[in-house]
Amino acid sequence: MPRNLDLTALRAFATVAETGGVTRAAGLLNLTQSAVSMQIKRLEQSLGRDFFVRAARKLTLTPEGEQLLGYARRMLELNDEALSRLTDAGFEGELRLGVPHDIVYPAIPRILGRFAALYPRVRINLMSSFTNLMHEAFARGELDLMLTTEEVIAPGGEELAARDLVWIGVEGGIAGQNRPLRLGFEEICRFRAIAQAALDDAGIPWEMGFSGRSNEAVMAMVAADLAVSVRMRGALPSGSVDIGDAGGLPPLGLVRIGLYDAGAEKGPVVEALKDELRLAYCCVI
Repeated sequence: MPRNLDLTALRAFATVAETGGVTRAAGLLNLTQSAVSMQIKRLEQSLGRDFFVRAARKLTLTPEGEQLLGYARRMLELNDEALSRLTDAGFEGELRLGVPHDIVYPAIPRILGRFAALYPRVRINLMSSFTNLMHEAFARGELDLMLTTEEVIAPGGEELAARDLVWIGVEGGIAGQNRPLRLGFEEICRFRAIAQAALDDAGIPWEMGFSGRSNEAVMAMVAADLAVSVRMRGALPSGSVDIGDAGGLPPLGLVRIGLYDAGAEKGPVVEALKDELRLAYCCVI
């Protein structure tokens, strides 16, 4: 007789795998840690496999766990899509989401694709800009949810993660070793002032190699090895690498990822989107 996998246990397994720990997974699932651990244990016992290597308070997927995670994601997505379509659980309307351009990839396309399948009557309008401009739009009531990258999370915001800023350049390039150091930043980029202050404190001369508001032009300068720039660790543009150690450049400190909810739209769909954002940005971007 065919056996059935327990979807509740699969959801617990997938959430633990994606967050890297039972504690954070329990919070997202609104369960106790012991309940999540029990579901994982029951799943392992039912299949006769260990799906995590447990060492030094860190959970790492075994090869069997990595294989199961792919199946679990597909099964859970189909389950959630079927429930949404057949029970009409979603509302019909629009959600306006703001995300800084430097952390759109790779998480946002996956999240938007998943929501289009789960909630076909919900339209998510995406605004991608600089954090200070999105704060202004948020204050004007033009955004329902907003992610930010900023040094300090403002009152009303929820801190999702704190990550290092790193110097970026092209692999094998020499732009990071030149003096004065040529910088590539858009005019209103928050990271520009941080980089300039760090170089001034370290006594490293610098000059601007780009002036304007085109991120594509900045990255073209970096790709041509004509300038260096700064990004958040874990969100480096394609083709760029961390060059801080190789160039002897000063540390830049931390930047925080914040989540803001205007409170205009409420309900399970909004909470589901917030949970997706928490899951994606609390872990690996």
